[in-house]
Amino acid sequence: MADQIPLHPVPRSTQRRAAYYTSAATAQRHNRYQVEDESSHLDEMPLMMSEEGFENDESDYHTLPRARISQRSRGLEWFICGGWKFLCTSCADWLINLCRRKKELKARTVWLGCPEKCEEKYPKNAIKNQKYNIFTFIPGVLYEQFKFFLNLYFLVVSCSQFVPALKIGYLYTYWAPLGFVLTVTVVREAVDEFRRYKRDKEMNSQLYSKLTVRGKVQVKSSDIQVGDLIIVEKNQRIPSDMVFLRTSEKTGSCFIRTDQLDGETDWKLKVAVSCTQRLPALGDLFSINAYVYAQKPQLDIHSFEGTFTREDSDPAVHESLSIENTLWASTVVASGTVIGVVIYTGKETRSVLNTSNPKNKVGLLDLELNQLTKALFLALVALSVVMVTLQGFVGPWYRNLFRFLLLFSYIIPISLRVNLDMGKAAYGWMIMKDDNIPGTVVRTSTIPEELGRLVYLLTDKTGTLTQNEMIFKRLHLGTVSYGTDTMDEIQSHIINSYSQVHSQNSGNSTSSTPSRKPQSSAPKVRKSVSSRIHEAVKAIALCHNVTPVYESRAGVSGETEYAEVDQDFSDENRTYQASSPDEVALVQWTESVGLTLVSRDLTSMQLKTPGGYILTYYILQIFPFTSESKRMGIIVRDESSGEITFYMKGADVAMSTIVQYNDWLEEECGNMAREGLRTLVVAKKSLTEEQYQDFEIWMLTGDKLETATCIAKSSHLVSRTQDIHIFRPVTTRGEAHLELNAFRRKHDCALVISGDSLEVCLKYYEHELVELACQCPAVVCCRCSPTQKAHIVKLLQHHTGKRTCAIGDGGNDVSMIQAADCGIGIEGKEGKQASLAADFSITQFKHIGRLLMVHGRNSYKRSAALGQFVMHRGLIISTMQAVFSSVFYFASVPLYQGFLMVGYATIYTMFPVFSLVLDQDVKPEMALLYPELYKDLTKGRSLSFKTFLIWVLISIYQGGILMYGALLLFESEFVHVVAISFTALILTELLMVALTIRTWHWLMVVAEFLSLGCYVASLAFLNEYFGIGRVSFGAFLDVAFITTVTFLWKVSAITVVSCLPLYILKYLKRKFSPPSYSKLTS
Repeated sequence: MADQIPLHPVPRSTQRRAAYYTSAATAQRHNRYQVEDESSHLDEMPLMMSEEGFENDESDYHTLPRARISQRSRGLEWFICGGWKFLCTSCADWLINLCRRKKELKARTVWLGCPEKCEEKYPKNAIKNQKYNIFTFIPGVLYEQFKFFLNLYFLVVSCSQFVPALKIGYLYTYWAPLGFVLTVTVVREAVDEFRRYKRDKEMNSQLYSKLTVRGKVQVKSSDIQVGDLIIVEKNQRIPSDMVFLRTSEKTGSCFIRTDQLDGETDWKLKVAVSCTQRLPALGDLFSINAYVYAQKPQLDIHSFEGTFTREDSDPAVHESLSIENTLWASTVVASGTVIGVVIYTGKETRSVLNTSNPKNKVGLLDLELNQLTKALFLALVALSVVMVTLQGFVGPWYRNLFRFLLLFSYIIPISLRVNLDMGKAAYGWMIMKDDNIPGTVVRTSTIPEELGRLVYLLTDKTGTLTQNEMIFKRLHLGTVSYGTDTMDEIQSHIINSYSQVHSQNSGNSTSSTPSRKPQSSAPKVRKSVSSRIHEAVKAIALCHNVTPVYESRAGVSGETEYAEVDQDFSDENRTYQASSPDEVALVQWTESVGLTLVSRDLTSMQLKTPGGYILTYYILQIFPFTSESKRMGIIVRDESSGEITFYMKGADVAMSTIVQYNDWLEEECGNMAREGLRTLVVAKKSLTEEQYQDFEIWMLTGDKLETATCIAKSSHLVSRTQDIHIFRPVTTRGEAHLELNAFRRKHDCALVISGDSLEVCLKYYEHELVELACQCPAVVCCRCSPTQKAHIVKLLQHHTGKRTCAIGDGGNDVSMIQAADCGIGIEGKEGKQASLAADFSITQFKHIGRLLMVHGRNSYKRSAALGQFVMHRGLIISTMQAVFSSVFYFASVPLYQGFLMVGYATIYTMFPVFSLVLDQDVKPEMALLYPELYKDLTKGRSLSFKTFLIWVLISIYQGGILMYGALLLFESEFVHVVAISFTALILTELLMVALTIRTWHWLMVVAEFLSLGCYVASLAFLNEYFGIGRVSFGAFLDVAFITTVTFLWKVSAITVVSCLPLYILKYLKRKFSPPSYSKLTS
């Protein structure tokens, strides 16, 4: 399938591929955009351009495909079909940008503790998430409402009633519904805006300690300036981007939590500038003459370039700064107290640069209804023109034209907006009250129908799909295996093993083999079980990158310099931090069996034995885990014996070829994997001093492509048997070109691509990459920045025109959630930032199934039925008005007056029509069991021009039958035509609701009978309204007349003729062409 995509190749040539990268084929340039017929030959061709593209300056490459597309699309057709709107928007954006004139971001020199030395004025360090201010609120809200044709039309019609010549009814019949919609909208926006204001104020008012020459002073977060020295305590949010100068930790490093910035739950190690960390006291920061040179503010949260310079020493000290010396805003200090110098504030911080402004989201159903409203308006104008034409353009015809426009204005019913908004509120309430998805919160009540129209689902993988919880289940030592029920045996072996070692006063936790002998030359005597358990537990306790962290008792009141003295090193106060939950699970297990990691810094770690003795090990080298090696290693030296040991752990496939041959490893790993357990092989080797010196050190960094692939498989995003194409890392246009060609030859293959490669491909081959990716059953993008995530969402929206949904649980997902048509936030370990920014907030990832399949389906189907029925309600009465005006010589006189029109849209029909929000075509269990049903929703068949035209024809038929029937059957009692036709109209509407309903609810039955009762009761009180043209014709309702059998059977006859054919048609359609869902329910 992918081979059939026209990727703009050059014509076939007998030259080899290399010829395409030279200038040999320049003669063919005039026809380089021709598309080749033989799709198989595409494999040998450039993706979209000839050799000319490679010769151009690189900056021109990414403009070529877009230029070609735009050349084809420009023209009169483009202008009429939306080009004018694009041009207007572009002009408006240009004017706005001209007024705002964004300041160019520049590199800066920041003097320590001297904000006044800053050469330029930098933005205020305030967080602002509000959409409006006090002056723009009302105009902004009104603009958002009246930019839709539906609301603008209602406003014009309502305003026309202030003109006496155009007045055809009471003002309240027009202004009451419009006023209701506007009031609800303004109040809702005001509440949301006030909440945003409160949240911003709370963040901006947080107090921090600022270091000055006179000591510490408290400052608000919003008052922090570039150059300030800020002290941030443990568990405090970092208020601005800073360079890390000093910490209370003896190691000169600290941990920070970055989950609200990059979505990763592991803590990051940050290192203080060594020059300032070595200063004797905190106040000495003001006694030195130093500055930081920082690069200009940028999006990338994983890189930083800068230098620290101290001028007053001889010679001057220059220290290069990298990402490990920075403390970005929105991260949280996890250990110790830190002091930093502020380098970026407010809008220039990494977190704000990576956040997009929230947009007002509009559902696809609302846009479709807006289009249908325009079609109805054209029909309204056409009908009015026809009426005036048939009048013969006599007298002030233009005034009559306006009066006809107003008379038929019910074609576009003003109650449509009211019903839909109330329906949306009802769907939100149902979602939040669903016991199967507890804790779900609907934060945007305007788009519940979007949940039923989604085509692309984009989810953050880390922690969202996996809960990041690991538990140590089993230890296998070849001849013996221990499970969760026999862990106490391991504990007793460890206690005995270390008690023997300490009783011999050796202080050595290893076996009695001399340290200078390598393990391979040791006597081949089978070790005792106790000895092997001891070695295995020690290996697991040492081979990791875990750091124990302790809470400080000193708190904020404690002096920063000496905070570490007051730390509580008890077991209850200890928590472990690592880059992976697997690592923490292993160390927690060794603690549970008696060997506890109590301390770790950059050069050593300490273990505590069951007897309370402390064993110290010096860290000589660490080999981090990489996706290529699939293992990690550590070389340590025992302080007491001097023995050097190399520990290694990794995946069984990587370790089986490295460890000493045995006949059980592969089999046992397979058995554990079949039980659903994740397996890890741990090994050790004793080294002599000579062997260690001969070791070559290789440092590799993991790109986490392997992690992404594993999670895609474990979450069933990709089936176990399905091919996965791992996109090779690319840095240049040529590499991207070749890799895309390789990918295009794959069929039905999942794609795994890194953020860096994605950036290169999007720069040069945006259209081609998106087109290929959209054909994959699943795509995994790893190591993406927050901005990249949002960019991918926008690309899908732009290139496919389909609805997107973004799911995330961290602060780094906010931009993606806000960019998507529907954003879902999960309250997880990464805080609440994503769930607060989302349209829907859930507590567990598995709740998405029910949210989409059940609530999404119901919301869309119900709103589609509700919207079309309300339109039908307006069309049928407008048809009757047209027939009535035709009979009365095209007079622009209203058929029904004042309260009858209000009552028709409210108490007489509102409850049954609104009860459609309780309707459902499929039971929830069935919708979840057959997810294929959801695919039908994405085609938008419930609300389309086809279904709309069917409703128009039904309305015209019923309106004609009701009016002509009333005139025909009641010729002798012509004065009662209003009462007769109106009664038949109400009965028809109630029967049509019953015809539309697919699953009855007891409230629907109550609504039907309540409305009928209200109408019958009102006949006695509203008799003055039931005369034609009221005073003009002088006819009033005779209460005795409507109780006669003649009245009743004739009204019944008209109603039956208007409804029975539709019931018969519906029965035949369900019998011979049933919808997919009815096949499942039958």
